[in-house]
Amino acid sequence: MRLLIVEDERRMAAAMQRGLVHAGFSVDVAGDGIRALEMATTIDYDVIVLDVMLPGLSGYEVTRQLRAREIWTPILLASAKDGDYDQADGLDLGADDYLTKPFSFVVLLARIRALLRRGASGPRPSVLVAAGLTLDPAARTVRKHDEPIDLTTREFAMLEYLMRQHPLPVTKTELLEHVWSDATTEANAVEVYAGYLRRKLGRDVVQTVRGAGYRLRAT
Repeated sequence: MRLLIVEDERRMAAAMQRGLVHAGFSVDVAGDGIRALEMATTIDYDVIVLDVMLPGLSGYEVTRQLRAREIWTPILLASAKDGDYDQADGLDLGADDYLTKPFSFVVLLARIRALLRRGASGPRPSVLVAAGLTLDPAARTVRKHDEPIDLTTREFAMLEYLMRQHPLPVTKTELLEHVWSDATTEANAVEVYAGYLRRKLGRDVVQTVRGAGYRLRAT
């Protein structure tokens, strides 16, 4: 498996590279956004770990350009910015996951392995449709049978993830990793937000799958 680490802090990049090589990966390193874009468009990587704040081009812009060129390599954005909108911006541009700095190597490795299991997801629809809902990630709008639904940032992110995985069930752990990106968040936060979505979307829209998690109804 070949990874690309994009990080302008040399010590951090070297430490990540050493750890991942020890874990059995082949690892290339780029120190700026321009070089990262060049490498990612010419080499077939399995996962790209991409810092947001970079010289040349930001991680957001690198992500945007890769997706515009229909390069669907899984991207894990890494940033010291931990706001909901920062994470939403990266995911809306086509990133697959978002990791807040500082993070442990154990968590980094787990996120990379999760992306490898999922693989390249292929072209992403600009508008998601499932369970009678229409969600536009770019415009951040949700409609149910053409009626607009007002969601908070966290509610929107949870619904978007459920819609991207539809019709498969999603575990609480997955939702915590991909919506909250915070290992310290209690698992019952997922239950709370599932309740919020049900109140706004309808109790039958978000279904509990016993022993598996949640999914959206089939139609």
